[in-house]
Amino acid sequence: MSGLLALLDDVAAIARLAAASLDDITGQASMAGAKAASVVIDDAAVTPRYVHGIAPARELPLIWRITRGSLRNKLIYLLPVALLLSGFAPWLITPLLMLGGTYLSLEGAEKIVHAFGSGHDKAEEQVAGAVALEEQKARGAIRTDFILSAEIMTIALAAIPHETIWKEALVLAVVAIGITALVYGSVALIVKADDFGLFLARRGRSGAVRASGRVIVRAMPHALQLLSTIGTAAMLWVGGAILLHGSADLGLDGPAALAHDIGAMVAAPLPEPLAAAGMWLGEAAAGGMLGLGAGLVLLPLVQKIAMPLARNAARGVRRLIGR
Repeated sequence: MSGLLALLDDVAAIARLAAASLDDITGQASMAGAKAASVVIDDAAVTPRYVHGIAPARELPLIWRITRGSLRNKLIYLLPVALLLSGFAPWLITPLLMLGGTYLSLEGAEKIVHAFGSGHDKAEEQVAGAVALEEQKARGAIRTDFILSAEIMTIALAAIPHETIWKEALVLAVVAIGITALVYGSVALIVKADDFGLFLARRGRSGAVRASGRVIVRAMPHALQLLSTIGTAAMLWVGGAILLHGSADLGLDGPAALAHDIGAMVAAPLPEPLAAAGMWLGEAAAGGMLGLGAGLVLLPLVQKIAMPLARNAARGVRRLIGR
């Protein structure tokens, strides 16, 4: 009997230890997720524009496909790479993040060029057809998510204590799953808000409810367009911010110092409660301008040189395989 009681005591101790470890992992994941909040907000703002132009019946399937791609990005690709780089080649993290920031800047600049162009995107959408358009948007969203997810996972890794690799992996997995659910759950609610408004407009029990539904239906196209604009600005801001911080980490402090000075100039005339917001706004604007400038410089090089070279290389590989 005493042996059984001792065994039960051991089991209870193990259970308490497991519960404490779980609480610790959850707490660290919450702290790390909070550190990455700015990138999470950008991710939620960027994604709805990939659903724009899709048939309503295909919106949730497309969001679910992007969600699966985001989890795959974070858990299968980025989590192991983050742990390996942190353990064996931490010096590579900053250059890789800067490469991702360059990609975001390039894509944001491309969207702005198209917005001021001749409706190139709309023509492409009409020619591509619904299935091809959905495929194109899904691939683009998952590619963009990969860059934002890399930033999220890196920030999270830097925010948690470096203990055992297994505990770090568990914390990062909790962050990845929690943030993905938050981002794409929010995106689904935003995208389907017009359907909810239509439901209220048709089946509301009072005139006020039906009127509210009609307001939601009329407002959502403008809200989605605004989110699309915010998403493009977020790409440029995050891309530029990554380049600024990466340059400082590599010893080139000038750009980051200039961004700080711009933030200080914006904050200087503001009263104390608003000074911090002004500082952030000035630094964010500086990062966005850097992202836009980098994207506009690289865009013709990519379109005229890199992409044709890549297509020619792909054709050569296909010919070799065909032989």
